[in-house]
Amino acid sequence: MTVYAIATIKIKDRAEYDKYDAQFMGVFEKFKGKLLAADFSAKTVQGEWNGDRAVIMQFPDKRAFLEWAMSEEYQTIAKHRDAGADVTVVLANGLGAA
Repeated sequence: MTVYAIATIKIKDRAEYDKYDAQFMGVFEKFKGKLLAADFSAKTVQGEWNGDRAVIMQFPDKRAFLEWAMSEEYQTIAKHRDAGADVTVVLANGLGAA
């Protein structure tokens, strides 16, 4: 079943986050994911959110997401993301079969 990873990002160290951002697509493209949105100008329309960026990714299934997220290549750059931003990621199942 298709899954969606929805990330909200609050930048706390731009230089450190930029190291992650510069390498993200090179790593991401090696896996089965599809980047649907990556927006620094996302607007809150209901409730509260103080993030700087919203990202939506699609994967064929949870296994594909985990292969990417837990890969050595991604973990190598994720240290820059974690040092440069507060990040929340929600994994949601799609509707119906993939």
